[in-house]
Amino acid sequence: MKFRHAAAAIVTMLVMSAAGAQSVAPAKPSSAPAPSGTAAKPGANAATDPATPGMPTGEQATAATPSGEAGAALKPGDATAGQGKAAVCGACHGMDGNSTDPQYPRLAGQSEQYIAAQLADFKSGKRMNPVMQGFAQALSEQDMHDVGAYFATKASLPGVADQAYVEQGQGLYRSGDVDRGIPACMACHGPDGRGNPGAHYPQLTSQHAKYTESRLKALRERDPAQAGPHTKIMVEVAKKLDDKDIAAVASYIEGLHTNEPVPAAAPASP
Repeated sequence: MKFRHAAAAIVTMLVMSAAGAQSVAPAKPSSAPAPSGTAAKPGANAATDPATPGMPTGEQATAATPSGEAGAALKPGDATAGQGKAAVCGACHGMDGNSTDPQYPRLAGQSEQYIAAQLADFKSGKRMNPVMQGFAQALSEQDMHDVGAYFATKASLPGVADQAYVEQGQGLYRSGDVDRGIPACMACHGPDGRGNPGAHYPQLTSQHAKYTESRLKALRERDPAQAGPHTKIMVEVAKKLDDKDIAAVASYIEGLHTNEPVPAAAPASP
């Protein structure tokens, strides 16, 4: 059981900025996500990973071979190799990266770059979580990219949002609040919440509202002076959000999705 709980941590790191929501009504055939009308989940425990950034830092860990020798040439992540390396993550995040427990983030569809950067930050101590640090210490930079490549190949299952939050959440996500100096979330994370892999801005689409809410609240409590450049952006934004703002945008995020079909599960063997 200790191994399974620790496993959970190996990817409890991702996504935590702003995002959007879908509607109970069928998605419209446009590129914009649709809002939804199911009750949003409650907030999560911010103490789980108080240092989790809403956006990743740009620094990367020093390249190393599995044996720890520095200087190994880094290859693009190998999803096939990553599947085996990510098996331990499945206990909490789901074998396909779609966690069923809302306190653990969905990793399916998250970019290789973002996952690798977060694992590197856990290993270096830039992100503090004892369990995650323990697992990350055993990973080379190549391992981190392989794990990231594996989850990047998976489809994030669409979530739903509380209809009561859709209007406010959608406004913050798409337009921000000029009067309060709050930028639109989609400026960095995209109109459909897919993020920007090149800039290491994480995917937000369909993320559990409970997880996103906990991360935004944790960011709100951070000292900007102690945060890296990317994290500092989210710290400054989160400090301008009240509890209702956070609940609304987190709920909207969970329902945010594209109209891309989710691949059907393979039929069970007779």
